[in-house]
Amino acid sequence: MPTATLAAPYQVTSPTRLAEDGTFGIGKKYTLTIHDLPNEQKPREKLLRQGPSALSVAELVAILFGTGSKKEDVLTLSARVVKEYGERSLFEYTDAERLGTEFNLPAVKALQIIACGELGRRLFQKKNGRSPIIRTAKDVAAHTSELNNLPKEQLRGLYLDSHQRLLHDEVISIGTLNASLIHPREVFKPAIAYNAAAVIVVHNHPSGVTTPSSADREITRQLAEAGNIIGIPLLDHVIVAGEKFKSIEF
Repeated sequence: MPTATLAAPYQVTSPTRLAEDGTFGIGKKYTLTIHDLPNEQKPREKLLRQGPSALSVAELVAILFGTGSKKEDVLTLSARVVKEYGERSLFEYTDAERLGTEFNLPAVKALQIIACGELGRRLFQKKNGRSPIIRTAKDVAAHTSELNNLPKEQLRGLYLDSHQRLLHDEVISIGTLNASLIHPREVFKPAIAYNAAAVIVVHNHPSGVTTPSSADREITRQLAEAGNIIGIPLLDHVIVAGEKFKSIEF
């Protein structure tokens, strides 16, 4: 379970299974193509014989893509995007052009991901009816647990209503945070679009250390000031690293 000291409530005004890295387990890694696999291990055949629960996310994405790109076969492509950007984050995108650019994906593949993600969101909302409530840094860490082991830094925005219920979750940027590259408008544009009452940002440290950098603190300061100006406060900026998390004081 994630552990941290800052958890005060916010106030709102197998070897037979293809791993996510495209390999079959421990030891030396070999690049596999769809043609290298025995028929029973090809994603479509596995789905037919064993059902969807037997497939990894990378295999399910491979079926969604259907084919690879000019540079990557379908298994390599699907394993790469899942490993580098996370299972959940992959389907949070709603902008096909941005998704294609950041993931180095063909336009058709980006559109397939967005369509699938939108279907999932609509069906999930109908089934569950209510969105999660985010009251503490612990809630943030639990909601964004897929960030824990990503190899790249990823900044996410969580947009809440006046009852601290999650309205929207969006990937803001991927890569090392830099105050000169992260502009407050990128964070607060979705807040305005979704009529949010407050914003929380969260990003991961692949190093496993939760200590905020000077850039982390500067970004937090800028976002807090911008939130005060437009009337949508920044409630928290949480750093997650493995099973640990920490709020940046501001």
